[in-house]
Amino acid sequence: MESRVEGAVLAEVVDPDDRLRLVIEAAPSAMLLVDAAGQIVLANGEAERSFGYERDELLTLRVEDLIPARFRHHHDVERASYVAQPERRSMGVGRELFGLRRDGSEMPVEIGLNPIVIGGQRHVLASVIDITERVRGQEALTLAREDRLRRSILDAMPFSVLVTDHHGRILTANPAAEELLGHRQADLIGRWLTDIDGVERPRYADGAPVLVRDSPEEEWVYRHRSGAMIPVNEAIVPLAGAHEGEAGHVVVAYDIAHRIESRNRVEHLATHDALTNLPNRTLLLRYLDQAVETCDRTGGQLALLLLDLDHFKRINDSLGHHIGDELLVVVAERLLAMVRSTDVVARLGGDEFVLVLDDLEPGTDLEGRLERLMAEVLAPVVVHGYELAVTGSIGGTLYPTDGGDPVTLLKHGDIAMYQAKAAGRNTVRWFAPAMLEDNNDKLSLSAALRQAIEADELSLVYQPQVDLGSGEVVGVEALARWTSPSLGSVPPDRFIPVAEDGGMIAQLGEWVLRNACSAVVRMQEELGRPLRLAVNVSPRQLRGTAWIAEIAEAIAVTGLDPGQLEVEITEGILIEDSGDVVATLNALRELGVSVVVDDFGRGYSSLAYLTRFPIDKIKIDRSFISEIADIDSQAAIVDAIIVMAHALGMTVVAEGVETELQERYLRERGCDEVQGYHYSPGIPAGSVVMVARALGA
Repeated sequence: MESRVEGAVLAEVVDPDDRLRLVIEAAPSAMLLVDAAGQIVLANGEAERSFGYERDELLTLRVEDLIPARFRHHHDVERASYVAQPERRSMGVGRELFGLRRDGSEMPVEIGLNPIVIGGQRHVLASVIDITERVRGQEALTLAREDRLRRSILDAMPFSVLVTDHHGRILTANPAAEELLGHRQADLIGRWLTDIDGVERPRYADGAPVLVRDSPEEEWVYRHRSGAMIPVNEAIVPLAGAHEGEAGHVVVAYDIAHRIESRNRVEHLATHDALTNLPNRTLLLRYLDQAVETCDRTGGQLALLLLDLDHFKRINDSLGHHIGDELLVVVAERLLAMVRSTDVVARLGGDEFVLVLDDLEPGTDLEGRLERLMAEVLAPVVVHGYELAVTGSIGGTLYPTDGGDPVTLLKHGDIAMYQAKAAGRNTVRWFAPAMLEDNNDKLSLSAALRQAIEADELSLVYQPQVDLGSGEVVGVEALARWTSPSLGSVPPDRFIPVAEDGGMIAQLGEWVLRNACSAVVRMQEELGRPLRLAVNVSPRQLRGTAWIAEIAEAIAVTGLDPGQLEVEITEGILIEDSGDVVATLNALRELGVSVVVDDFGRGYSSLAYLTRFPIDKIKIDRSFISEIADIDSQAAIVDAIIVMAHALGMTVVAEGVETELQERYLRERGCDEVQGYHYSPGIPAGSVVMVARALGA
């Protein structure tokens, strides 16, 4: 019966000889004959098996019914185009296709097309092959290749890579892990991650190690097979599994021993004096904090001795700084030999040393120890053939009697030390409250200044700096001013030292820096061109570890270009603490900030330090400029400074210019920039642009 139906259907479409039907039925792939409208008019048994339809059902469908819905519209358009311009299309040619079975499942297929004209009507004979198994095989090959690639990448990585299950048991390890830990891969697999830890890893309440952290990576310690500890940077990444229980972690680590060494070396440089290798002020204050806490806990006593070598500057000036440096090293060695291992010897800078005698019992013979110290530490020293008679003034304070915190102890020790100097030097003075009477004015002023900072009584003025070549204002110097409701106008040379002694200079300096940077950014926006900003820095700021960070933050917050900021230091800073200063000035240079030596010529004026330190500009002290009375003046020092600075590639600024004659003299000598009352006094920020335009007109 089925054969008669098939014959009847075929008779309506094709030649009665049934040759086409027999060929299609014999084909090993699904065959569909489709008319121009997309109606299936003939199908073979393989088409029934592939698509899951009975043959009479197939003959009621359009070819688009055998395609997933997402492809139908595109296929309908493509089929119409093909019928209009038919061509033979081999198997596998064209885009990726999917067939839709009767049960709704999809199968990847390849289709070959042949145009056929039957009874004058165009038809398309489609050969459809189910390539599911082929695709699966290709996917398996792809996965195998990817797995080999991942393994190759894992093995090639220079970092230790361990893969663990979700409990922390090691499943695999790469060669770098073998090298880092000293274990073969076979020995690592199956062990717990905690077995290679050099320190105890945090654990959950059930004892399982904590492998999920808040931070993506952190420093950790592994234990080498030899027992050696290996500092590493470790990152643990959760690894999702395809099935429950397959989740795990990827643990990536690398040796950071060199990083730790470098960090310790940088920390040592930041906390130790470069010349003597003694702790510097920063480390001293840290130690004092700890020592004070210990005394509070145990009820013990602490003695702080501040030693200042007498007339040390004379040695530097007469014999050279290399002789002075050797003397400082010898004194440092002698001090270390005199104290216990629990005590501390530090160098504050210059010729100042601090001894901290910790955890003293009541009744300790401090006077006897001081006598031995004076006799042995300050004995004559032979340096490079010079026998140097060394004396020193010592100021002593006790905790908790003479101060409740490290800063106060140091301050009172400083006061006592200056009392020793006033008493004729080469002696010891213990701090007494009566010594503060000589500092009442400073203390009152210090309290008022502290309130002034909080009450916003301080202000800034800006003195223009003029380029002698162009006549334009190229920069300004920021100058702090204090007008007190009770004290009136307090000059800077009075309140700046108080700020330094009272520990407020860092706060004051940061305030000046931030406000001046913001003001200059606004000025140059209004002026339409860049302006440089010069700010003064005290020795205490320069020695502070946080100061560089404050400058970097001020530049970042205000948007000032680092190349527009100039930091003015005094000559004395360069001489007093050359090791720390060089590091700090180099750090400034790395930020892009320029370094200026202020009041040049008034102090040491050494060509040696100009070549040794990273200096961009020098400012000739106003006292030399005031000597220029006429155009024929023989201002030899001014002339020499200009020639010397230019030879070293530095810019020269003359400050204190008050007359046109002085300006002309400096211009003829090649001075680069000037500032002074001849151009403008210090003026508020709002007036700078107006003055700059007037001077440049």
